Amino acid sequence: MNIGLIPQKWARLTPQKEAVIDAEKNRRITFSELEDLVNQIANGLISIGLQKGDRVGILSKNSIEHLALFYACGRVGLVAQPMNWRLSASELVKIIGNGNPSVVIVDGDLSELGKQVQAETDLVQQWLEYGEAGDQSFESLVQGQPPIEPSLTSNCRAEDPFFILYTGGTTGESKGALHSHESVWYGMQNQTVAERIVPSDVYMLTGQMFHIPIVLAMNYHAHGCPLVLMNFDAELALNLIQEERVSAFLGVTTMLNWMMAVPNFKSFNLDSLRNIQYGGGPMPSRIIREALDSFPCSLIQGYGQTEGTTMTFLTQEDHYLAIRENLHPERLRSCGREGFVTSVRIVDPAGNLVPQDNKTPGEIIVKSKANMLGYFGRPDLTDQTIRDGWMWTGDIATWDSEGYCYIVDRAKDMIISGGENIYSIQVEEAIAKNEAVLEVAVIGVPDDEWGESVKAFVVTKPGYDLSSEDIMLTAKNNLASYQKPKFVEFVKELPKAPTGKILKRNLRADSD
Repeated sequence: MNIGLIPQKWARLTPQKEAVIDAEKNRRITFSELEDLVNQIANGLISIGLQKGDRVGILSKNSIEHLALFYACGRVGLVAQPMNWRLSASELVKIIGNGNPSVVIVDGDLSELGKQVQAETDLVQQWLEYGEAGDQSFESLVQGQPPIEPSLTSNCRAEDPFFILYTGGTTGESKGALHSHESVWYGMQNQTVAERIVPSDVYMLTGQMFHIPIVLAMNYHAHGCPLVLMNFDAELALNLIQEERVSAFLGVTTMLNWMMAVPNFKSFNLDSLRNIQYGGGPMPSRIIREALDSFPCSLIQGYGQTEGTTMTFLTQEDHYLAIRENLHPERLRSCGREGFVTSVRIVDPAGNLVPQDNKTPGEIIVKSKANMLGYFGRPDLTDQTIRDGWMWTGDIATWDSEGYCYIVDRAKDMIISGGENIYSIQVEEAIAKNEAVLEVAVIGVPDDEWGESVKAFVVTKPGYDLSSEDIMLTAKNNLASYQKPKFVEFVKELPKAPTGKILKRNLRADSD
């Protein structure tokens, strides 16, 4: 089992079939051409001295090269380390410090950011750039390599690490979820069954490759299906569905809202669509109904984490019955039931099952070969998260008599806005840099467009004056744009437990 060999199979079976359509660069590549590129990249990385287990940093938007790098690394036992290009240079330096890549490959469109990061760290032996906006040092390395299978391919095993995906950035704890070829493969099995993939599918990747959506994309490739790459734009997405006959994609609340809001939405021919999976956070029932009415296809919901790839699903039938037949409409608020190769339980702090009464909350725990190996370089955090083979998600939920899970809280205080994970402590620490802030607490509040938005509760120090604009400016100077609060409320004090812990549940209740 080697994820890096996926293009090889289809280069042999359907060499002239289109494998990737890069909408932004207006490039197309067949499975045969992709296989040659993967081999050239793999041989190039070996030629500069990389060995099995070395990390390869990738700072790139969605592109053919980015995808090929995943396959090339996997093929020869290297570990891909994609990084969120939306983060600041200082945040990326922390991630590099954790993964310690031997080489970092930068999309030329991100050359300035790459140079900022390079100036702040001396850990990386070699930096390469690709694309017309870069110095094309990556192309110089690759183009002279033979397009033949590297000798190291046979040394790779299913349990070998394949990639590290990061769940955070600015807290000082850059948690890198380390996945093997096997865990990615089992995550694909969950997706295959849930999405009901067929060989005639055409998949559009709307999310970024530094997130779990890369697994969904490679899964369609594993079935020999073409992959359409884009950096999301609502009208472009509709045009691509029409022009490339896209049959499936993953869309978060924000994306679907924006697509439905495009002028003349009904004029686009979307009849090629077979299924839309949504995820990345809560979606209001109203939006679900509008999406099912607007798009001529089925809907499924997927709940997962970077650590556990895909874990539960609300099926096509669940949506149809809830909306069209009014049967269990409450299940639209559910994240569904455990996936094909996954076991899910909801337990109390001692690990005992909570009643399946849809009232008693507990923590979601997951056992699956699709789970991560652990947090790279952090055995302490791994031991806290994976216990006796079960991964403790930190998500608090109830479940009903048929195993449908309903997330009611996040023990880790994570906010999901527009498909992006936002950790409240990151935002709180940034706002607290304003000297006039005495205390601050951040929560996520429902947002029909974004799924959730960030709301900050601020206590001002005596003798100081603060405005919402002051808080927004502080946040802007210390956070990525998607992490900033949308709402600010000034309060005299924050609710606390006897232990001094801030009671965010009370803040949420007051915001409803």
